[in-house]
Amino acid sequence: MKILILGAGKMGSFFTDLLSFEHEVAVLDKDPLRMRFIYHAVRMETADEVKDFAPDLVINCVTLNYTIDAFNEVLPFLPPNCIISDIASVKNNLQDFYKASGFPFVSTHPMFGPTFANLGNLQKENTIIISEGDHLGKIFFKDLYAKLHLNIFEYTFEEHDRVVAYSLGIPFASTLVFAATMIHQDAPGTTFKRHMKIANGLLSEDDYLLTEILFNPRTPKQIERIQNELTLLQEIIKKKDTVAMKEYLTKVRKNIE
Repeated sequence: MKILILGAGKMGSFFTDLLSFEHEVAVLDKDPLRMRFIYHAVRMETADEVKDFAPDLVINCVTLNYTIDAFNEVLPFLPPNCIISDIASVKNNLQDFYKASGFPFVSTHPMFGPTFANLGNLQKENTIIISEGDHLGKIFFKDLYAKLHLNIFEYTFEEHDRVVAYSLGIPFASTLVFAATMIHQDAPGTTFKRHMKIANGLLSEDDYLLTEILFNPRTPKQIERIQNELTLLQEIIKKKDTVAMKEYLTKVRKNIE
């Protein structure tokens, strides 16, 4: 299969390394420096180079806020039956874009990233495949993710957005609040240092990605849950209610079992 990868960032390079020895792969990135470590793949700097390559599949790995722009640049140069795909963690506007594009599509969301995941060992990681996608496209990604031993889930666009609001919105918001209230510690404990590592990793992500996940229409409801739990915990602490605290800790332990 001839595969075009848009973007030579961390995930673009990951997919290039993953696919280039079994498929004919080309990478398109406007910045040639980002492609200096790309090997066993064709390097492209302009969209018009795509026409001669004639890919069967496009995997869009560019930064979230440029996903649709990157698609629009290459669509005029793609064969009519080329499958276009994305790995975006936020699917805002993508469903409507795909419908209007006229191309078969498949949308997936690897629920891991280069910040925290070990890309060499993904056996405990998860991935989502959007059910509305092209059948052949979904089969390709199911086979690919199965080879990585990922746990594969199939959701609709709507179900995906609900999952992201919970699984990303809550930890993102909680970590930002921790970082916002933090003061310097000369001798931090182990738990504090672990939280700091998570906060530093989160804040190394693209600002647009963080913003879009938190701006998910379903995220405010999840943040309300955090606020309610903080209010309850604050009341227990103020009253020094040991019985209520024990009940609260029991509830929390059951949640994380």
